[in-house]
Amino acid sequence: MTPDPFTILQHPLSTEKAVRQMEAENILIFIVDRKAEKKQIKWAAQKAFNVKVVSVNTTVLRTGEKKAFIKLRPETPASDVTTQLGLV
Repeated sequence: MTPDPFTILQHPLSTEKAVRQMEAENILIFIVDRKAEKKQIKWAAQKAFNVKVVSVNTTVLRTGEKKAFIKLRPETPASDVTTQLGLV
């Protein structure tokens, strides 16, 4: 049984900086499960939003949360995904 992608992708960040990165660099920023690996995050994003992912970078915040920067291929604008999520 495959896991639900939204157990890995907990919620998107919609700060000013995140929106700016989304528009300029085609990057989605999500708070993800602390134990999730980059391959799992890539799989979850592709499964949940039907997009092609170029790369995933992660960082652990001081609060203990894990933040993932998900770079999408140019043919799938990140703004389409955020519209689908109802953020914009």
